[in-house]
Amino acid sequence: MPQLLPDPGPQRVIAASNFVYTLGSGLYLTAGVLYFTEAVHLPAGQVGLGLGIAGLVSLALGIGVGHLADRHGARGVYATTLVVQALATAGFVLADGFWPFVLAVSVATGGKAAGLAARSPLIRHYGGDRPQEFRAYLRAVTNVGISFGALLAGWVVQVGTLTAYHLLVLGNALAFAASAAILVRLPPVKPAVTAVGPRWIALRDRPYLLITALDGVMAIQFKVLTVAIPLWLVGATTAPHWLISGTMLTGTVMVVALQVRASRSIDSPAAGAGAYRRAGVAFLASCALISLSAGVPAWAAATLLLTAVVIHTIGELWHSAAGFEVSFALAPPHATGQYLGVFGLGAGLAEAVGPTLLIALCISWGRPGWYVVGALFALTGLAAPPAVRWAQRRQVVAQPVPEAAPV
Repeated sequence: MPQLLPDPGPQRVIAASNFVYTLGSGLYLTAGVLYFTEAVHLPAGQVGLGLGIAGLVSLALGIGVGHLADRHGARGVYATTLVVQALATAGFVLADGFWPFVLAVSVATGGKAAGLAARSPLIRHYGGDRPQEFRAYLRAVTNVGISFGALLAGWVVQVGTLTAYHLLVLGNALAFAASAAILVRLPPVKPAVTAVGPRWIALRDRPYLLITALDGVMAIQFKVLTVAIPLWLVGATTAPHWLISGTMLTGTVMVVALQVRASRSIDSPAAGAGAYRRAGVAFLASCALISLSAGVPAWAAATLLLTAVVIHTIGELWHSAAGFEVSFALAPPHATGQYLGVFGLGAGLAEAVGPTLLIALCISWGRPGWYVVGALFALTGLAAPPAVRWAQRRQVVAQPVPEAAPV
């Protein structure tokens, strides 16, 4: 189990801000879609379309805002993204039609993507000798916060009134604003020394772009637990429906307890490449077990699904730790925000296309689709080591000429 709180100082401030932020995220992730369908009365198809538009709008923002954080100081830029998210989320209560909904959710989603990139220089600066391990700790904190937020959202869904849904939205906005306020206690980070040459160096780094694409394909695995397994369990197996909550709880508890530990041994790009490979194999095994849960008695289906979730979550731990390591280790210190903004493109694309792909293959096609998805993960894991070696060779060749940071 990870240490409950970091030592007093910047790491504790960042962790506290992250925890409060994820309380709000847990509220939205659990009941945000229901707010727009049940309280605003938008058709589910329009909500899905609007969320897809918002996802596409947010893709490019992470790179630009990450660059701003590198050049002008990460604390202020990150806090600004939190304030933008708070205002946009509060604006949900005014979204009484499709286009106001698209505008509000696009600003909120864009602010989230930008914030992840802007936070990266803070993690690198205050993360100690192993910022990747501190990033893993923050992921464990994220899962705890989302779990508490989900419990609060459960009350909102149970009550189901317009007032309750408005309280959910405003609570989400207040959490984002409080997260920004906590950052006032964080010492500012001076912009890193830059280098002479092109400004958008991350977009010219072909090995890093390849790794981003591979990580994006692998990131589709996050939607297996939240989209594919629930639909498969209900539509193709005889397992009890309450097991949906059981699978989610199993994965969350494992991440909280084991993410930091899993990251400690992945301490180099080569180790990260190996973790990608192991994760792909784990996802293949998990997908195979899920496919076998159809057409068997309820007890067997439940056993297979829970076993698959455990194996899948082990793969998720390896995948996340690998992403933390290679994304930081292969990014030059003076362009951490820009590089991590680029790296977020992969996860953004997975967020946009993952549910549709998994539903088409695993739910509509059925059992063969699970094997195709598992093979996709395994092949992606096998492609990671040569891509990482290519990036390391390029990193050795590239020797930037320092230039004074802006004042």
